[in-house]
Amino acid sequence: MDGLRCAAVAGLVGVLALAGCKKTDDSKANFTAALNRYYAQQPACLWANPIKFPVQVDTSDASKTQGFDALVDAGLLTRSTGEKKVFILGSKQVTNYDLSDKGRGTWTADQQQPGYGNFCYGAMKVTSLDTYTPTASQPGATTTVTYHASLTGAPAWAQSPETQTAFPQVKADLSQPVVTSATLTDTSGGWAVTGKPQGASGSNPQGAATPADGQVVQ
Repeated sequence: MDGLRCAAVAGLVGVLALAGCKKTDDSKANFTAALNRYYAQQPACLWANPIKFPVQVDTSDASKTQGFDALVDAGLLTRSTGEKKVFILGSKQVTNYDLSDKGRGTWTADQQQPGYGNFCYGAMKVTSLDTYTPTASQPGATTTVTYHASLTGAPAWAQSPETQTAFPQVKADLSQPVVTSATLTDTSGGWAVTGKPQGASGSNPQGAATPADGQVVQ
């Protein structure tokens, strides 16, 4: 049953009509809800993989300190300098980064790896569902949908010029809606996304540092 028909019927006869608009119906409303549920569980984050602080970075390598320095400016990290012994070659200047009090409140902890986590800056949300392929009314049926989606819920630190310069993917995610597609499958619990949709949902941005656990990033 099409989503518009469901909405019209519900408006005429009230709550009882909703029983005819099941979450397994092939409607735009159900497809949109499935996509938004998926994105709510896949926030956009700075790094592709969870990381652990504190970290040490070679002070002389601006390409690796830039991202961390932007997070210091945003108040999410603290910064100090020190030296790291490098085998028989002596020592090298390093910059130490750790979570600030504000950063700990913003940090999204990884439930699978104690001590690891990420800074996440919002989630995609469907703004319009444009088309979908025909589907059958039976469990396991699939459909391919095309839609527009935008990133929502971005905090102030993600919108700052310093953060967006250091992490180009953040700027790209916030700059405009994406037009993309996904495959949905009719399950016993309703329509669900099967396979990762194209588009942004968090990645390791160009220019982003990739810190090692307590080690100097070479």
